[in-house]
Amino acid sequence: MRSLKKHCDAVVVGSGPNGMACAIALRHAGLSVVVIEQASQTGGAAKTEELTLPGFYHDVYSAVHPFAAASPFFKSLPLENHGLKWVHSPAVLAHPFENGEVALLRRGVAETANDLDADSKSYVETFQPIVDNFDCLVDDMLKPIFHWPKHPLKLSRFGLQTLRSAQSFAFRTFQSEKARALYIGIAAHSPQRLNKRFSSAIGVSLQAAGHAVGWPIPKGGAGQLSEALVSYFISIGGEIETDFLVEGLDQLPSRSAVFFDLTPRQIDKITGVKLPRLKRAAFKKYPLGCGVFKMDWALNAPIPWKNPNCSLAATLHIGGSADEILESEFKAKNGEFVDRPYIILSQPTLFDPSRAPRGQHIAWGYCHVPNGSKTNMTEIVENQIERFAPGFRQTILKRNALLPRDLETRNPNLIGGDIFGGDPEQIFFRPTVSINPYRLDDGRLWICSSSTPPGPAVHGMCGFNAARAALRSMQIVSK
Repeated sequence: MRSLKKHCDAVVVGSGPNGMACAIALRHAGLSVVVIEQASQTGGAAKTEELTLPGFYHDVYSAVHPFAAASPFFKSLPLENHGLKWVHSPAVLAHPFENGEVALLRRGVAETANDLDADSKSYVETFQPIVDNFDCLVDDMLKPIFHWPKHPLKLSRFGLQTLRSAQSFAFRTFQSEKARALYIGIAAHSPQRLNKRFSSAIGVSLQAAGHAVGWPIPKGGAGQLSEALVSYFISIGGEIETDFLVEGLDQLPSRSAVFFDLTPRQIDKITGVKLPRLKRAAFKKYPLGCGVFKMDWALNAPIPWKNPNCSLAATLHIGGSADEILESEFKAKNGEFVDRPYIILSQPTLFDPSRAPRGQHIAWGYCHVPNGSKTNMTEIVENQIERFAPGFRQTILKRNALLPRDLETRNPNLIGGDIFGGDPEQIFFRPTVSINPYRLDDGRLWICSSSTPPGPAVHGMCGFNAARAALRSMQIVSK
């Protein structure tokens, strides 16, 4: 069994965006830091690989990154000097309907509202104040649950918009099917049940982010974000060890602080009796979120959408009406299957041709399924896309499907295909109810993964928050 022999102040287990953010923040404070990664490639759930054919570069997990672009910590780093370049499509998002119409989320609030007919005024009144104050809101939203907000009045106004369920928000705020479906499709990114209180928060935040910062993709794929973080970390004196599986604390220096970019169930297996009894009991039965079924396609042509305006956006929501999406998501999150699933789809090569051979394309998409599902949804997913893009199958050169078990095999953090770091109903107090959710014991062991506030999405703030909590405990001030 491999052991880390060198002395260091801190070890970070896992090199995903949260792990790297944690490591960088610790290094900024002057600590010696080593990042340990089980795989041969760093990046966690932000990786790019040739999954179908040579020369076709697919995002294995995450693909579109509004909160990475909005992240206060990532924005503070010179990642552009380490190869990161954001690519924006002319429209942020396209939501096609079976009759050939499409709702577009554009960068301008008024520009988006102009296409929403009777909801034009209510759309502007709802989103313009949030977009105007987006930087302030993000700064507070991405901090630990227990903190004194810098902008309490602005945050409270935003909070009033998010007390309701996503379903209630859509149908009480908007009258038109276009506006309702556009919002519900965005809210359905969340693994939360859309009829539950507070489930409106993700939809409102993501929709506002679309206006404020866009939903960009990294040029060259999601792996470029990971490579930029690693490159910067090494440039400031950090160290990384790959192909290093941690199965017990005895593999790590006894005096090093240890930060886990892992789920609570994985941490329990590594730490064993080192955790306090009640915390260990909670970690053993830490609830999981739904799984995802994910596909990648190598294509010989762009996707032939009924409405050509769909080709203005890198991201599409495939699901039809608001009611269709609500039914699809309700069943998926209650352990059932549907014939017409809601699909999040990305078509990056329309805007970044470097990721496929000349004249050819890739597409990426996933739908929610029961955790641990063994059902291959390939035909169902492609049938759903064909509703809005007749002839899609004729463009496919090769496909690659990843079932929940495949995702977990590739990345053990994704237990049963759960890409959300745990049960979304436990979104506020995760992994357990605690004033300091990042601290695991008397100060040596910490958790910095998406199983902590502010939760899932590629923003690195779980790792940054964990590092700041630890540094305060050590009475070290980070720059």
